[in-house]
Amino acid sequence: MKITKIKGDITPEIASSFKNSIAIDTEATGLQIPERDKLSLIQICDEMENVFIIQPDKSNYKAPNLVSVLENDKILKIGHFLRFDKNALEYFLKCKLKNIFDTKIASKIVRTYTDMHGLKNLVQEFCNKSIDKRQGSSDWNKDIDELSDKQLQYAANDVIYLHKIKDNLEKMLIREKRIEIFNRCLEFLDTRVELDQKGFKEDIFEH
Repeated sequence: MKITKIKGDITPEIASSFKNSIAIDTEATGLQIPERDKLSLIQICDEMENVFIIQPDKSNYKAPNLVSVLENDKILKIGHFLRFDKNALEYFLKCKLKNIFDTKIASKIVRTYTDMHGLKNLVQEFCNKSIDKRQGSSDWNKDIDELSDKQLQYAANDVIYLHKIKDNLEKMLIREKRIEIFNRCLEFLDTRVELDQKGFKEDIFEH
């Protein structure tokens, strides 16, 4: 695995290097986006396990090369709990995330033999690896050059395993004939994110 740190925006050459799919994740100053917290980092992993950790320009969040990738419907974007990442990326980068696969939603639909659907659980089951999530509570808003190796490794771990996890979950969804309802859940994610941005954080379908 190679980690490349980037400030501002990816280059056109990096953007054009992404072909079929990327894994994506974000770090923020907290979980209340957009009303309080800000987008701090964007992690991308390509199919060759090259990881790019991007610190956007927080004065304007302009990243046209990155946005061109996020809005490219020919490139699949794989994430875990995209409800949060989609919200953060679309709000701050002023873009529309297209063509997605959410491993958390897939896990909840098809891994009904467990109630453990965190990324750590999926990495353990499908990749036979144990990842440490304790670095999650970090100051991600400081300069990217000040982040420790442990923090960078933590950020990379959030994307490096997602391609393999996606492949396994997709096979299970097809086998159990749940792929169509999964796809409909992804279509609804636009509405769920809009509800979040309007302040409706609770499950509006509950009694």
